[in-house]
Amino acid sequence: MDALTLLKQDHDKVKELLERLEATTERGVKTRSELFATIKGELTVHETIEEEIFYPELKAHPKAKDIVLEGYQEHHVVDLLMGELEELSVEDEAWGAKAIVMKENIEHHIEEEEGEMFDKARSVFDKAELESLGERMAARKATAQQEFGVPASS
Repeated sequence: MDALTLLKQDHDKVKELLERLEATTERGVKTRSELFATIKGELTVHETIEEEIFYPELKAHPKAKDIVLEGYQEHHVVDLLMGELEELSVEDEAWGAKAIVMKENIEHHIEEEEGEMFDKARSVFDKAELESLGERMAARKATAQQEFGVPASS
């Protein structure tokens, strides 16, 4: 599987989880807690493969450097929001609003990646390079899932 297909599959899974999270209320404590833990695990693994493999390879190309630097910053903002959400009770009235802000940040990030960043990747990597990157990323994803205790994606 090529790198972009792997990332797109991760994005689709996280977007679906975020939609489910947004539909929860303060009364759905167990559901909200479980969904947040799942999203946090998925994003941690996803950020790992992007930041350890995909971003450094893409950043090496001058045309792609700025979009990659922006990607790192967007990860940082989401990590801050997730940290704040972890500190709050899922029953707190501010939790839902903060979760929606996190969702919107993630969706914006995905949109930019799948647009401008993927276009840049296609222009600087050939098909074989994208396949090779995808193989490295899939292998690292498997070890990251074990490392962070995240169940393997179905």
